[in-house]
Amino acid sequence: MNSENKTRTIKVDYLARVEGEGALYLKIQGGKLEEVQLKIFEPPRFFEGFLRGRHFSEAPDITARICGICPIAYQMSAVHAIENAFNITIGGTLRDLRRLVYCGEWISSHALHIFMLHAPDFLGYESAIHMAKDFPQKVEQGLQLKKMGGVLMSLVGGREIHPINIRVGGFYRAPSKQELQTLVPALKQAREDALETVRWVASFDFPDFEQQYTFISLRHENEYPLNEGQIVSNQGLSIPASRFDDYFEEIHVAHTNALHCVLKADHHPYHVGPMARYALNFDRLPESIQWEAKQAGLDRICRNPFKSIIVRAIEILYACEEALRIINTYTTPAASFVEIEPKPAIGYAVTEAPRGILYHRYQIDGEGDIVDCDIIPPTSQNQKMIEEDLKQFVPRYLKLSDERLQWYAEQAIRNYDPCISCATHFLKLNIDRS
Repeated sequence: MNSENKTRTIKVDYLARVEGEGALYLKIQGGKLEEVQLKIFEPPRFFEGFLRGRHFSEAPDITARICGICPIAYQMSAVHAIENAFNITIGGTLRDLRRLVYCGEWISSHALHIFMLHAPDFLGYESAIHMAKDFPQKVEQGLQLKKMGGVLMSLVGGREIHPINIRVGGFYRAPSKQELQTLVPALKQAREDALETVRWVASFDFPDFEQQYTFISLRHENEYPLNEGQIVSNQGLSIPASRFDDYFEEIHVAHTNALHCVLKADHHPYHVGPMARYALNFDRLPESIQWEAKQAGLDRICRNPFKSIIVRAIEILYACEEALRIINTYTTPAASFVEIEPKPAIGYAVTEAPRGILYHRYQIDGEGDIVDCDIIPPTSQNQKMIEEDLKQFVPRYLKLSDERLQWYAEQAIRNYDPCISCATHFLKLNIDRS
């Protein structure tokens, strides 16, 4: 029998170097890829259910528990949505502090992904521990960058994991100018490490693979987006967060516990995250960082998902620059929060988690209790796009051994830094060759 007609099945119980648990099913028949299923089998976590009936002031602390890697994103989306419901806009120093703590999360999350989860793919190592034998300085650099992000989150947010200093209306306590100034030397070193990281990852060997993505991200009128802006696309979309449900829709797919979020008009997938932010906001980066991106081989738009590791490094560099800028202009505010009186209302917000846009909607009654809510994380939005990447990418490698095919498939998934625990509010691999 021709080898192309044989049935081949590859099973890997869990995909390493992603956050959460899931499975990938590939069906190959007659030498052609027939079916792709990215299966997320972590049980649903029902966070929206936990929030119903709770006072709006509890939302930041509850939503922080959705993710230990990006708790700030969930807290920021919650506070912005609830403030939107009450027609409250936080500006000035408190707004800057929110960007500052978000910078810490970007630095920490992106550093973890680049050095611990993704770089081993490009360099041929099973894990960062194996990579450390030959690249000890790089692994140490990654750990120091992650530590810097954590220190920033701890100082502004109260602690690194599930921060406790963030509240609707501002912060329970605002740091002093002197406290923030103590971070400057380490942030300057982090900026240098980030610049080295950009140049290092740009030297990796990347597969020749591009997709014509529909990119979706926030866009702000005068800054690279973190927690405010319009929802925009490279197809002409420009809407406020309050219209998210008019253009996007979650659908249930039988093979996964995570809902797929797709474009409502045609159920097509779209791409959120660093590549989308970069493509739609390149002109919002400082000129010095734009120059470094070009030196790293990036155009104004990057359509190769494997090069997302470079874009993440660019965003670490930006987050270090932005953090230093905010600290330099910071003055300790007279009050750390704005008092809020509840009223019956619905509020909406979208912020940029490290992995892409994160949507929150809250309905609140006159007592300030949450009647209903909806949370859509970035991995739910990217899940269908990951499958589309695999459909286009995997066929190039069908004649490879099962081991090498598995390696490339896992690498393609890790391009998105999927946060599977968030998506079930990865990976067992099963390749069926028949």
